[in-house]
Amino acid sequence: MNLTELHAYFPSLTEKQVTQLGQLPDLYREWNGRINVISRKDEDNILTHHVCHGLALAKVVQFEPGARVLDIGTGGGFPGIPLAIMFPETEFVLVDSIAKKIKVVQAVADALELTNVSAIADRAEKIPGKFPYVVSRAVARVAKLMPWIKGKMELGNRAEITGGIYLLKGGDGLQDELDEAKQPGSIINLNTFFKEEFFETKKIVAITKLSPRYT
Repeated sequence: MNLTELHAYFPSLTEKQVTQLGQLPDLYREWNGRINVISRKDEDNILTHHVCHGLALAKVVQFEPGARVLDIGTGGGFPGIPLAIMFPETEFVLVDSIAKKIKVVQAVADALELTNVSAIADRAEKIPGKFPYVVSRAVARVAKLMPWIKGKMELGNRAEITGGIYLLKGGDGLQDELDEAKQPGSIINLNTFFKEEFFETKKIVAITKLSPRYT
């Protein structure tokens, strides 16, 4: 995927946003030479496997201005960094327990002059405050992830902000994960939106109503 193809998938992107997204491959290749935050074999597919994959969440949810989004296990900044570019008036808190990865997140955010990104090296359950949105990419099974955010969600507390948990995951068995967690949710296939083979097995698990055990 090239930058023109990426823009075609997200036509509302401004020229500035396209430029910022276009800087990500070089930034991550540079940092990956020092700190391994993405697979070496992905270095030639950063736009598809990381940038577009992160932006895929924008196909199913629009993060409102003023909302706060918690990105759990962000690694080098995915999906949080691409989403912060797309939604500049939304606050993104990117969290990972590995400090060297957060160092990369902060460096990338600084290089792009993203003022709506906070990068924190800590465990998700220790992050203070409440969030209408939580996002994550392939961090843990639903049953393991949900207790980390227990008490952190404020779904539907503000009329102008819907809220929800949106998980980028792959493969089969996702309904089994929801059943295991005793948490209702929906599963959205990303090949509905993207033609690249990479997205054939990629999905979004969307949770918009919390089971009482996680409130």
